[in-house]
Amino acid sequence: MAALHITDIESAINWWRERSPSPDGITACPEVRALGTVYALMVYYHETEQDEETMPEKARDAWLAWYASTPDAPCIAICSTSQGDDICKGCGRSFDEVQHWPVMTPAEKRATWRRITMEASAWRFNKYAERAREGGDAGSREPALQEAAR
Repeated sequence: MAALHITDIESAINWWRERSPSPDGITACPEVRALGTVYALMVYYHETEQDEETMPEKARDAWLAWYASTPDAPCIAICSTSQGDDICKGCGRSFDEVQHWPVMTPAEKRATWRRITMEASAWRFNKYAERAREGGDAGSREPALQEAAR
């Protein structure tokens, strides 16, 4: 079972803060409060991951809304696993990750994204970085949000 990394929780909080700003500078929207509680407990207990199955429902729903705004697959349409490589030179995913991507949970996908981003060795992060920035993210769930983020 995959777990959500604390940086994803923080990103979701920031996304919600931008999406539903505080009307008075003090009060946070319900989604920020739900995610903030999870985040605070993670910090308090020095945990870096939250199990996706045991996350409180309101926090999970808020996290999933943020998740839907992120690119789905890291693919840049240069797949070397189809040529026999164990790790794709284009996106950095393993053959199994590429093959099972459609059935992976959101937390499993985010764990893969985190790993390939931290490794930063795939072409999407160097040789073809401009391709990834120019919409090479296959299967993006919300292209308009990605365009607005540029």
